[in-house]
Amino acid sequence: MRIRYALGATAFALLLWQGIVWITDVPSFILPSPMRVARAAIENHVLIAENALVTATEVFLGLIIGAVLGAVTAIQLASSARLHRLVMPLLVFTQAVPVFALAPILTLWFGYGIASKVVMAVLIIYFPVTSAFYDGLTRVPTEILDMAKTMGGTKRQIMCRIKIPHALPSLGTGLKLAAVYAPIGAVIGEWVGASKGLGYLMLLANGRAKTDLMFASLFTLAIMTLLLHLVVAKVSDNLSKR
Repeated sequence: MRIRYALGATAFALLLWQGIVWITDVPSFILPSPMRVARAAIENHVLIAENALVTATEVFLGLIIGAVLGAVTAIQLASSARLHRLVMPLLVFTQAVPVFALAPILTLWFGYGIASKVVMAVLIIYFPVTSAFYDGLTRVPTEILDMAKTMGGTKRQIMCRIKIPHALPSLGTGLKLAAVYAPIGAVIGEWVGASKGLGYLMLLANGRAKTDLMFASLFTLAIMTLLLHLVVAKVSDNLSKR
């Protein structure tokens, strides 16, 4: 049912887009029609696929590294109240720094290759995963924790057997957000400095007034992000049911 609604909404948006192009007769270099974008995607499918593979690699690595670091950080923060008081304000403060401001610095430090884009993706998803998982770890009912302590459970046992299983749905929520944010970090890094990737291809097409190719690259990124979100959501739901 959800897929049917999504396809219906997509078809309506495409028809509306085509209608606007017909009615306004806007130049194609400003707003190409859906047909021109589709034709550009077909004609440049090899170029788009090569750059999409680069961006997908950056996103995948950033998602895995960011998710692992976020989960480990959340467990450490939930295990130590002192560490939470010291580290959590710093994590919140880092979110006040615009991502665009960090991209040139990361490119300077890590170069124009894949490393700077992976780091950017890690930074942009690290806090959502940490925050969501930590929230789940600290919301275990008090009576369950008291019963576990009464039965002689150690902090490690309580964390591994009670808190983490209880917090898996929250971790899944954080991962779903991360799946959406990770491509943003990678593309921002490509915009600042890259020689490959969908973000680089968008800038290249825009600079040469190939708006149809730019839109084709944008839609490829959107489809890739949607597929990643669906996969992560499926994995997260399976974890939550265990």
